[in-house]
Amino acid sequence: MSLEDSFKPGVTQTGPKGQLAHPTTLEHSKRLEKKLYKVGNNAWSLIGNGLSNQSFVEGPEGLICIDTGESNQEMAAALKEVRKETQAPVVACIYTHFHYVGGTQTLVDENKNIAIWGHDGIQANLDRFGGEVAPRVTRGLAHQFATSMPQEGPDGIVNLGLGNFFRNPEHAPFTNGYVPPKHTFIQPTKAKIAGLKVEFFPAPSDATDSITIWFPDLKLAINNLLWPVLFNVFAIRGEEYRDPRIMMKGLDELAELEAENLIGAHGPPFSGQEEIKKIIINYRDTLQFLWDQTVRCANKGLTLNEAVSTIKLPTHFQDHYTTQQLYGVVEHHVRQIYSGLFGWFDEDEANLFPVPSPERSVRLIKGFGGIEKVRAIIDSSLEEEDFRWAIELSSWLVRSNLNAQGIADAGELEDRKRLASALRGVAYTTSAANIRNWCITRALELDESLNLSRFRKHRFNKRELERRTPVDSLKLLRVLLIPEKADAYTQTLHFNFSDDENIFYSIRNSVAVIDTKSEGSLSLNLSSDTWYDLLSMKKTLSEADEEALIDMSNSDEVKKFFSCFDLESLNS
Repeated sequence: MSLEDSFKPGVTQTGPKGQLAHPTTLEHSKRLEKKLYKVGNNAWSLIGNGLSNQSFVEGPEGLICIDTGESNQEMAAALKEVRKETQAPVVACIYTHFHYVGGTQTLVDENKNIAIWGHDGIQANLDRFGGEVAPRVTRGLAHQFATSMPQEGPDGIVNLGLGNFFRNPEHAPFTNGYVPPKHTFIQPTKAKIAGLKVEFFPAPSDATDSITIWFPDLKLAINNLLWPVLFNVFAIRGEEYRDPRIMMKGLDELAELEAENLIGAHGPPFSGQEEIKKIIINYRDTLQFLWDQTVRCANKGLTLNEAVSTIKLPTHFQDHYTTQQLYGVVEHHVRQIYSGLFGWFDEDEANLFPVPSPERSVRLIKGFGGIEKVRAIIDSSLEEEDFRWAIELSSWLVRSNLNAQGIADAGELEDRKRLASALRGVAYTTSAANIRNWCITRALELDESLNLSRFRKHRFNKRELERRTPVDSLKLLRVLLIPEKADAYTQTLHFNFSDDENIFYSIRNSVAVIDTKSEGSLSLNLSSDTWYDLLSMKKTLSEADEEALIDMSNSDEVKKFFSCFDLESLNS
């Protein structure tokens, strides 16, 4: 698999709902259709119910559920399916990682004493995703997982690589029912659950809290390492570095178990000891190849663009769908490995001190002979299906002016449509679901079919805030500080929560910090509930004041303090 395999103009086919896509992408959807697989004599795995699988293992004392999906409704649908096979009572739940823990309340409703097992890092990861980086994370999710794409037509959703949808429409309103694990671990752990011997092995993959679950008496392994796609070292939605070397260790350990049946967090299960080991080793070796060759190119002094065009995944990895580019693409994984090891600078002089946008775009357009000349080249490139070049040139036109939010994304509509056409050219010809979904979502925004502005500002969710302490919420607020307004400004606000602790919060040196007690500071008296209403924009500061829900020592100075933060409800 080479650079040219990221997308291949000329191979587009039409899907059952009129979607335009790569034939391999369309074929992969069939693999992800809803089906309850019987795995050995004591286990089942339901795929196609949501983005992840829900799996079940029956022991002498009852049923163990592995992963609960995105919502109570999703888990309820899974239980309904497995009840066609067994009526064993639900006695335990195990999380493979923090992504699919949203339907556990459904199990608790059946058995309030259910034992819930999972890695100790699950809660911290959940908090991180809903914290300081929430707008960037949710915007990335919207692009990668097609949450704003149509269901049919040329731009219609085909699949998400790991599943056919992010959230199954049948499961609306998607009620979150996460229940924290009661039994946690950070090291390899042995237990007896539902009358079965169980072993847990920490095995980081796309999440630091991922585990492999081993049932030695059943010769059954359940994991989040082997996916029905080439592993996503790089996630286009935006994620921390996933080190292939750590993944390789987990896959080696998985292979050494010599499982006779293998269930994944995603995709169909596998059976047969030899076949399973072969698939695991191939999967592991793709990661080593990508890491080794990226390092080889870096050591030789190749820039990132040179490395990307040099590294080609051997063709034999195309023989099985688990090592095909059905999710992300090799060239992006190479970039991620390089950046994860060496940082953003790839020894290309042009990247050392690049001219910033939009000035760079303006200069490039001028250097090419002006806007009309660039437009003509773009139109010619689109006609020739040279989508890489068309995207680069179109982006100059789109990013040559600042929009009202100060972002270089204000090109004229005709140029935005050119960029949208180039992105669709990639989307319709790539086998990688992530790339198709990202490109189409961005294209829909560019041609004004979609408004994603809500994903570019912090939107605090009151229910999520209530799971935290007031101190935690103030730590989140710091990333909303506007440095221009806080320049040369020093002040401390004493938050006196009637139902919680007292907190001193200071602005100093253009940062906001939890501080120690400060004499002469401003004060704000309120309940944590009112504070969460303010953060989640259910009330404004003025409304809370008028309703006597807050008491400010000096209203003008408190308002000046809050004016340093980019949150509308604190400034009105």
